[in-house]
Amino acid sequence: MSEELAAWLAIVGITLTGFVTRGSFVVFGARLKLPPLAEQALRYAPAAVLGALIVPALLLKGGRADLGFGNQRLLAGVLAGLVMWRTRSMMATIAAGMAALTALRLLA
Repeated sequence: MSEELAAWLAIVGITLTGFVTRGSFVVFGARLKLPPLAEQALRYAPAAVLGALIVPALLLKGGRADLGFGNQRLLAGVLAGLVMWRTRSMMATIAAGMAALTALRLLA
C-alpha cells in the first residue's frame, strides 16, 4: 500500500469515526436515557476538560513544572482566576489574563 493511499484511508477513517460518534447523539439522543449517576457525573465533564487543558499550560515550562515567579503564564493565570472569582465575567477574565501575560512578557 502506498503512503498516499494510507494517508487517504486514515483521513476517511477519522472522518467517519467523527461523524458516527457525534451523529449517534443526534440520532439516539432523545431515545437514549442515561442512568442518573452518569448524568450527574457528566455535569462535571466540562470543568474537568478545561482543567486538564489549562493546568499543564500554566504549570509546565520546557516539560518541567515551574511554580516560581518567573513563570509568566502562571502569574497571568492566577490573576485571571482572581478576576473571575470577583467579577464572574468571562470577558473580563480573558481580557485581564491576556493583558497580564502581555505586560509580563514585555517587562521581562
